[in-house]
Amino acid sequence: MDIKKFKKRAAGNKGRLKKFLAKLDRIVPEDMPKLVKETDARVWKAVDCLACANCCKTMTPTYTASDLKRIAAHFNMSVKAFKDKWLMQDEDNGDWVNKTTPCQFLNLKTNKCSIYEIRPLDCSQFPHHNKKPFDLYNDTFTQNLDKCPATNELILQLEKSVKQDYVW
Repeated sequence: MDIKKFKKRAAGNKGRLKKFLAKLDRIVPEDMPKLVKETDARVWKAVDCLACANCCKTMTPTYTASDLKRIAAHFNMSVKAFKDKWLMQDEDNGDWVNKTTPCQFLNLKTNKCSIYEIRPLDCSQFPHHNKKPFDLYNDTFTQNLDKCPATNELILQLEKSVKQDYVW
């Protein structure tokens, strides 16, 4: 995955795709769940997260209380010690997030997560394509258009399908 090429292409499409998602907030095709499911399945056949890991390199997950307990225990640390070592509290919403990017648990040589089996829920659900109803997460998808090639490709393909098959 050529991240520079992806970012350039994503930047070129972002404005148009943001408008599409905003319109999708108002006009939701009746069979949207089926369309998303089919399109997402096609996207994942072409995307290899290990070739990218841009999410881990440029974003931080939100850690739930359950995540904190599980991951701290994995390191034989107290939750407080885990927070002190690796996390900070987001000033806007009070969420616990990484102090730094790329993520401290990402192996930059392999693009693999060193705590994959116990990773935060936010990471395991990323890029959130399976959230339902899909259109309630358009803000999330807009935010991820230039961060996640899978999200970018999903929205590109949805835009093409919707414009082709529906009165838009």
